[in-house]
Amino acid sequence: MPTPRSRRSPLPAVAVAALLLPIAACSPSSGSGAAGDAQRLRVVMAFPPAQAMSPYGDDAVTLSRLAVVEGLTTLDRNGAAEPALAASWKQDNPTTWTFTLRDAVFQDGAKVDADAVVRSLTAASKASPLPRVLSDTTLKATAVTGGGADTVRIVTEEADPLLPQRLANPSLTILSAGAYRSGKANPAGHATGPFTLTDLKGAVAATLERNDDYWGDKAKAPGVDVTFAADGTARANALRTKAVDVAEYVPISQASLLGNSFVHEFPSARTNGLSLNTRRGVFADPAMRAAAREAIDSKALVDGVYEGRADTARGLLGPGIPWAAEKRTEPTGRTQAASREDVSRTKEIVLATYTNRPELPEAATLVQQQLEKRGFTVKQVVRDYAQMEADALAGKYDAFIQARNTLLDTADPLSYLASDFTCDGSFNISQLCDKRVDTAVDKAGALTGTDARHSAEMTAEAAVLGADALVPLVHERFVQGYDDARVEGVALDPMERTLITADTHVG
Repeated sequence: MPTPRSRRSPLPAVAVAALLLPIAACSPSSGSGAAGDAQRLRVVMAFPPAQAMSPYGDDAVTLSRLAVVEGLTTLDRNGAAEPALAASWKQDNPTTWTFTLRDAVFQDGAKVDADAVVRSLTAASKASPLPRVLSDTTLKATAVTGGGADTVRIVTEEADPLLPQRLANPSLTILSAGAYRSGKANPAGHATGPFTLTDLKGAVAATLERNDDYWGDKAKAPGVDVTFAADGTARANALRTKAVDVAEYVPISQASLLGNSFVHEFPSARTNGLSLNTRRGVFADPAMRAAAREAIDSKALVDGVYEGRADTARGLLGPGIPWAAEKRTEPTGRTQAASREDVSRTKEIVLATYTNRPELPEAATLVQQQLEKRGFTVKQVVRDYAQMEADALAGKYDAFIQARNTLLDTADPLSYLASDFTCDGSFNISQLCDKRVDTAVDKAGALTGTDARHSAEMTAEAAVLGADALVPLVHERFVQGYDDARVEGVALDPMERTLITADTHVG
């Protein structure tokens, strides 16, 4: 699904400009006054907090992107798990794993120990609503002490080869006991990241200070002053006028106005695709789905809608997933496309998309033109995503354009393939139920080796594309804004989990 964060309504640009004034007035002096300290960073983020920085919803990603929270593991560029608060781990059997913790303390001085890990993972598993990363698994953590090292045993109900990647999800952050009061989880001052959240002013601003007790390399900046501005033009203007040092998610329409020294684009794990309703209506006929696929011109979308700042469609998984291209195989089982004459005799189709991502309505207009050129009669429906999700999941549209992060929860496309394209998938907008696809996804899910699983996932991709359940339109690029002559160490992360790091500073 589109990142749920995108459902929030933007503030008016004038209101946003007013909110940015306090940061523009911030002194560039060091937070601690010690010699050699770098300037405080000034950052404008795109998504205002929706749950007072609770780690169990969309705000968890913001906490991760600001280097406030950490889990037992983190991820490398290819999505493989690496040590974080867990120094090492081993799989005891298909459902049981043991994690050995590193020597670390929370931002409030409490020790990171097995009890803290058990408390945090148990709280996440009982949260309401349940974090999305736990929607397809059940885990139980217990403390195991002995041999001078704190260890945690995690047992899953079924075999879960992706557990180490799953534990890197920001919603499974580890917090101290002080975070859990009044039935809520408050990360402010109770996490382990390089920066400590010390103040939150609703959905307007936040203050971070360097965590001098951090177990890894200390942050180069003494602190971060954050404002939240949903209006993309306002974020770009704040960067242009030097009111901020870093602007998250610069809109494509603003990128060319800022200039190359302020614009840093990179491939993402997000694919914008045309989901075709395989269960009812015109596209229940695979020949009609094939005709729709042949009608789509990805390059025209890249050039006309994304101003060249996107990649032409290559499959379900784009260049933001580095290993995908070398393992890609040709789609299997495709049906011959219906002729233009047969297409022109079909009834009107409803093409839907949402307004929350500004490029999608424009893309829908171009896709409509391409489909009509092939002979389809098309009616558009464009609304706020929150008003459309239930109907899309119920199969009430013939075609639906969405921007989908294919590595959203576990940083592995297995969860995306299972939720979007299997018979029991929880986000199956294309209404696909194909035995070949289910078998391919199940096979990938049973593999423990990363390389073997990736190969199997590309076999599943070929089956989905062969069914023409989804026509890839473009692979998005993310655009982050900062002056590369002044700011160093900003993370350009295709998985959207990191932005500000311990290395980020004003030079």
